[in-house]
Amino acid sequence: MKKGFAIYPGSFDPPTNGHLDLIQRGSQIFDELVVAILRNSEKVPMFSVAERREMLLQLTADLRNVRIDTFDGLMVEYAKSMDASCVLRGIRAVSDYEYELQMALMNRKIEPTLETVFMMPADKYSYVSSRLVREVAQAGGPVKGLVPEVVEQKLREKLDPVYRLQEANVIEVPRRRKKKA
Repeated sequence: MKKGFAIYPGSFDPPTNGHLDLIQRGSQIFDELVVAILRNSEKVPMFSVAERREMLLQLTADLRNVRIDTFDGLMVEYAKSMDASCVLRGIRAVSDYEYELQMALMNRKIEPTLETVFMMPADKYSYVSSRLVREVAQAGGPVKGLVPEVVEQKLREKLDPVYRLQEANVIEVPRRRKKKA
């Protein structure tokens, strides 16, 4: 059976344990898997493309058939330029499926030879998303178990200055006394 070459596109801002689960399992299915970081000018990311790329390089260093790359524009055009035969996408919930199905059908319309493979993450990661991880981390909540340790450390480094500034600015403001009539 021909396994082929697949692309796993996404923003990976930040990479989560759910992403890593799909990368590891995808690397066992495909001859080669390119984790392709989208440079999306419409979003304001927490981590730069270079930071996300570095984290993913560290996280996949032991996976010999996984490469990390970046792209912008249409994923279909990127896939064609790479001679990819397949796109790997993760689905956590019905809402993901509806969105991903629309994207897969549009991609098929643009490039009929490009197949999409949907994978579900391990149960323990089925609720984890980069957006939720960012929100929890920005609110000072725990992200242990949601992201790999290296990502947890990068989140702390990125957000620690904000926390220190917030703590430094906590000054008790005296209440005004009411004037006696």
